[in-house]
Amino acid sequence: MTDLGRRPIVDLTDEEARRKLPLKWGVPADVLPAWVAEMDYAVDPVVLDALARMVADGITGYPLFGWDPELAESYAGWSARHFGWAPEPEAVHPVVDVTAGVRIAIEVFSGPGGVILPIPGYNAHHGLASVTGREEVHLEVPASADRAEIDLDRLDRAFADGAQTLILTQPHNPWGRVFTRAELEGIRDVVVRHGARVVCDEIHAPLVLPGAEHVSYLSIEGTHDHAIAVVAASKAFNTAGLRCAQLVVPDPDARQRLLDQPMSRNESYSSAGIVAAKAAYDDGDPWLASLVERLDQQRALLGDLLEAHLPEVRMRPLEATYLAWLDASAYGHDDAAAVALERGRVMVSAGTSYAPGAGSQVRLNIATSPDRLTEVIERLAKAWT
Repeated sequence: MTDLGRRPIVDLTDEEARRKLPLKWGVPADVLPAWVAEMDYAVDPVVLDALARMVADGITGYPLFGWDPELAESYAGWSARHFGWAPEPEAVHPVVDVTAGVRIAIEVFSGPGGVILPIPGYNAHHGLASVTGREEVHLEVPASADRAEIDLDRLDRAFADGAQTLILTQPHNPWGRVFTRAELEGIRDVVVRHGARVVCDEIHAPLVLPGAEHVSYLSIEGTHDHAIAVVAASKAFNTAGLRCAQLVVPDPDARQRLLDQPMSRNESYSSAGIVAAKAAYDDGDPWLASLVERLDQQRALLGDLLEAHLPEVRMRPLEATYLAWLDASAYGHDDAAAVALERGRVMVSAGTSYAPGAGSQVRLNIATSPDRLTEVIERLAKAWT
């Protein structure tokens, strides 16, 4: 790993953001976007430099198909540094993105029974069960819960009723939760009791904020024979459009089963995505440290702004990610996101895309400048109150 010293976070101007983030900022000029999970920050220079060298060298061909040893070594080294645990490099395999990785893991490794999705749950995970020909089983976390937790008794009943797979998003989106080791061990015990499987989306693992610690589900004893993790540098380093995540498959027999799949099941990850991921894993630690510091500051600012302008909004503790789950039901709006857009000209993610009936809740992206976040909350206050 190259130590280039701490590198600062650079806020994009509105003009730069509209050019560089066409989805997030593809909104009318008077609307502030605080929805899709992209950050209004310039990309780490070491990632951009690696991509520039790739283009200058004319590397525009297909990537290696199957296992990329350099990418695998890079992720294993990064995981060891950050989490004190790492898979064998042979366990790490490229996939186009995390959602595709979850789908592939279900298709290749899971039985035909239902797929349990804790809700509110990441909107792209909704429908994955049906895409793979399985029933989607919702495991609801009540909106009134101060700390979002998976109810192990209800999880046990869902498996007893025939479900065979749990999608475990941790750190969780949109809860902002970091599961403790004890919680993960409890989940493991229920899963093992039923001979079930876990597909663990850990894309937000690099974005655990001070006060919490990420524990990979695969680092828990007794998980390797029933679990797959899907990881990526893309969320932390703002490179989602480059298309490369990784499946972590610790069981050797399962790895061979993955490699035996037809190419059409797992392809379309890009050479650019692999180059960016390697650069982030090998040389991105200084920038990532600055990012986590900035997000911690944004978290504190959000708390102050809500207290000042929207004191009736309930927010569970934000332990990871830059995505806050806000409950605005006290202000009496059945579709808080629509009201935010119509009256406040702020685009947030509607709660109904994460859980049925969650219209009074929204997901708010805080990965922007302090001034923009301040204006977002001030606009939401005018819209909702």
